This record gives sequence, structure tokens and C-alpha cells, in this order.
Amino acid sequence: MLGILLIDKPGGMTSHDVVNDVRRRLGTRRVGHAGTLDPLATGLLVVAVGPATRFLQYLPLEPKEYVGEVTFGQSTTTYDREGERSEPMSVPADLEEAIRGALPQFEGLIQQLPPMYSAVKVNGKALYRYARAGQELTREPRTVHISTFDLLSVEGDSARFRIVCSGGTYIRSLAHDLGQAIGCGAFLSDLVRNRVGRFTLDQAIVLDAASATKLVPLHEALPPMPLLQLDDTQTQHVREGRLIGMSTPLENPLVALLEPAGGVFSVARVQGNLLQPECVIPAEVGHSAP
Repeated sequence: MLGILLIDKPGGMTSHDVVNDVRRRLGTRRVGHAGTLDPLATGLLVVAVGPATRFLQYLPLEPKEYVGEVTFGQSTTTYDREGERSEPMSVPADLEEAIRGALPQFEGLIQQLPPMYSAVKVNGKALYRYARAGQELTREPRTVHISTFDLLSVEGDSARFRIVCSGGTYIRSLAHDLGQAIGCGAFLSDLVRNRVGRFTLDQAIVLDAASATKLVPLHEALPPMPLLQLDDTQTQHVREGRLIGMSTPLENPLVALLEPAGGVFSVARVQGNLLQPECVIPAEVGHSAP
């Protein structure tokens, strides 16, 4: 069993909850996911099954696109609606104007602090564990890229946004920091992920429908990475970790290799006219093994 599931994650579940559910439904422990979604969030979660977990690093997973709702007038400890709320603060009379005035500072390359309630590890322990113990740690800012931060609508003290960003961006932090910039506090009250790289929410299935028949094979999931069909001899060389030569070099730094039967079994790095295997599925695993 080998492939990718595109799951429409329901609210109230962690990404790990989804992984456990898929493990149970498909009868295999080897399941992983890319791009964590908080329990509050719904939308597209990319899940790998079987040896495909080794290929998650090669999937086209950026940029990510979200539609979210931000509520102004309070901040929370978790930066979303599930945390403890601060005292209410005055919201600007013209909230839309205040938002539009603040948005430009959150576009392009920005520095972002991960929330204390996050899985980022410090000294081997997740930040949320320190937060639950009442500890506030100094965090290192991360560089993220926000290509789109569009205001869609404003209703009362809430506003809806469309955000396109790099991986590793905390939408909760954007909401919190936007509230700080305006001076009235804010938190993320709703979030849907609509796109991960070239995968879109309309391609996803509900969790209850997860089955082996819904797996997207790697030869469909890995492009735009080029695919290269190998013969039996070349396939054996790759499985032995040996470099193989090509008649002409490829421009792409990576290429997916297909065994004679047509399934992807390796990703190799292009070195001029040579291919150096980086990730290889052993022959005994094949494409039907659990």
C-alpha cells in the first residue's frame, strides 16, 4: 500500500488524530502527514501512506492558501479562539480602514515569532508544554513569506482574509500580530486551508471515505518533478545505490524514477549527466505491500 491521500480535515481533530484514523482504516502503521493543521482549522491535509511517507519531502507543498476569520477587540493565549481571552479592548470605529493601513507590513518576507502554544521544540520539548506550565520562553523569529494577505470582508468586530504564504507560517500569529499593530488585540476565530502547493481542497475526500482505492500514486503526486522510466538494469543499479548515467542532463535538480512496471520507486538528484539516488523503495516492498 503506497500513495497519497488528500483529506478534508474536520474541525476539532488534530492532524495526528487524522493520521491515527487513517492507520485504523487502512490497517497500516506507516502513515504521516505534511503541514500540520490546528484542531480549530479545517481543510486540506496531505497524508502519505506506506513507503510514500519517505517522499513527503519531495512533494510540491508550497505555497499554502487559507481563508480565515479574525476577531478584533481581544487577544488570547493561543492566538486563536480556544485560548484564554484578555480583557476586551476598544476596536477602531473604522476597523476596515485600520486593517488596510496595517496590512502592508505583513506582506512579503517578514519575521514571525512562533506562538508559545505550538509544537516548535526548545531543548527537546515542545513550546506548548512550557506554556501549559506557565512559562514564557524567548523564541527565535522565523522568516516567512506572505505573498497575499487580502481583506475579503468586515462585519462587526470580525474580518475575513485570504492568505497565500510559505510553509511554516503561523496564521494564528498573523492574526495576533495584526491585532497588536492596530492596537486592539485580535485572535484567529476560523480557518480553512484551501490549497497546498498544487493540491486543492476540491480534490480532497472526507475522512470517512479514506481507503486504499483513494490513494494518489506517486507518479501523479510528485510532478512537476520530471519522471524518468528506467529499464531493469538501471532499476537494479539504483536499488544498489549506484549512480546511473543519462544521454543528456536534466535542468531540474531532482527526478522521480519509475521501475519497468511504471511505479515510482526512487527520487534521484541530478549531477550533470548522472543521477544519484536519494530515496529508494526496496524491491521487496513493492507497490502493494502494507
